[in-house]
Amino acid sequence: MKSRFSLLALALAFAVTLPLHAEPNHNYAVWEKEIAAFEKQDQAHMPAPGGILFAGSSTIRLWTTLAQDYPGAPVINRGFGGSQIIDSTHFADRIIFPYAPRKIFLRAGGNDLWAGKSAEEVCGDFKDFVATVHAKLPQTEIYFIGWNATPSRWAQVDKERQMNHLVEEYCKTSPRLHYIEASDMVVGTDGKPRPELFRKDQLHFNAAGYKLLVERVRPYVN
Repeated sequence: MKSRFSLLALALAFAVTLPLHAEPNHNYAVWEKEIAAFEKQDQAHMPAPGGILFAGSSTIRLWTTLAQDYPGAPVINRGFGGSQIIDSTHFADRIIFPYAPRKIFLRAGGNDLWAGKSAEEVCGDFKDFVATVHAKLPQTEIYFIGWNATPSRWAQVDKERQMNHLVEEYCKTSPRLHYIEASDMVVGTDGKPRPELFRKDQLHFNAAGYKLLVERVRPYVN
């Protein structure tokens, strides 16, 4: 009987650390080069524990002025372009836990929707991310930076709005979770995203777009 209870306890502990919506066919290896580059940076200069980690896809990766935007704040950029939420979850042992951050700002989800996932599935992936982080860092504050529409992916704007809504509602369930609204900051008088805030690809922010994002996030970086 004792061994049976031991096996049950082990199974429950293992379940907590596994993604709830594991995707065995997802190609995580495509990011190995970028993840290894982060580890090489750490070998040269390991960030002090208790910093402020920014993770996610290309919005974070291309945020090259992060340290200058928040001078004095111990910010760490671990974004890798093209990634989905499940990628940050998968590599948490290598790009999150080594720094024991007190705050994590996650900006991801757009690529997930573009790949065909539903808003519910993306929200489920965010829940997995939260469970994975809080299993080892229960006091870490997690901030989800809401997704904004882009001219090049205007076709999925309804899914983006639904994803934002679901994530925002989920964040209300815990004092350690926070949702930062960012969809409205790019909208013009016609109700569509302003093209002058984006690069030529009309997908990624240019300097003007990042300026808005910096100010939107600033109140939460302290």
